[in-house]
Amino acid sequence: MSKPALGRGLGALLAGSPATTLPAPALAVPVMPAVPLPDAGDRVRRVPLDRVRPSALQPRKNFSDDALRELSDSIREQGIVQPLIVRERDGFFELIAGERRWRASQLLKLAEVPVIVREADDRAVLELALIENLQRENLNAIEEALGYAQLAEQFNLTQEEIATKVGKSRTAVANATRLLKLPLSVQGFVREGRLSVGHAKVILGLSGETEQSHAAERVIKEGLNVRQTEGLIAKLQSRGPKPSSLNANAPAIVPVDANIARLEERMREKFGTKVHLKYTHGRGTVEIAFFSDDELQRVLEILNISSD
Repeated sequence: MSKPALGRGLGALLAGSPATTLPAPALAVPVMPAVPLPDAGDRVRRVPLDRVRPSALQPRKNFSDDALRELSDSIREQGIVQPLIVRERDGFFELIAGERRWRASQLLKLAEVPVIVREADDRAVLELALIENLQRENLNAIEEALGYAQLAEQFNLTQEEIATKVGKSRTAVANATRLLKLPLSVQGFVREGRLSVGHAKVILGLSGETEQSHAAERVIKEGLNVRQTEGLIAKLQSRGPKPSSLNANAPAIVPVDANIARLEERMREKFGTKVHLKYTHGRGTVEIAFFSDDELQRVLEILNISSD
């Protein structure tokens, strides 16, 4: 049985009622609702544009200048069809949804904009901002990951709860937040579209930030696709530490096959946690890491194994 992607707090927000913060259900098959449209009972107000401010909780940081100009041209011809959703904050109206329309209105130097005022706490605002942007595919992968991380750190939500609220699978949320383990320079390449998420996931196979940064720069410089990047990372993994730092009695390093590395990465995505695959001539082991009883239970459910 499917459950709505929005928690009750957001549901109340979109219906025009005060938002409340309630825990999300432990498991759900989310169905993402539409980005909020004005309700029949909503009161649309016109307020001065200079009294509307963006929210610090907005996960989206990059706005295309060309897209904003196109939107401003549309607003010039048709007006703002969908009012901005705001909340009252310190004598101003803080945006909950509609920052693109607000920015386009600034380009046009409009005196007033239509708004609908809601009551919402910070958690509800962040949830709605994430949902609106994810539905419209406006967030880059790093912005999406940062939004999930903020929900987890600021509001103590589990990955299961986040997944339920934003209409994603728990594995998708886990894989997204893994990107934040990359150095800031590599995250910047992903933000700019110079590296794909596929490239980034493969680069995460390297353990050190310096190695990850150098690999990312090489991928960009040589224009490697994801499959070629897998081969590069496998070679770099096989090199290990420099000979000068090796113990004379240390065992020889076994090169990592590109196919094994690729299979290991697919298993990480499946289980949403660290997976190590050891393979030699048809024999080996699979190590699946977990960091809480809840994570162990989730792994068992993926494997269709009862803990009873």
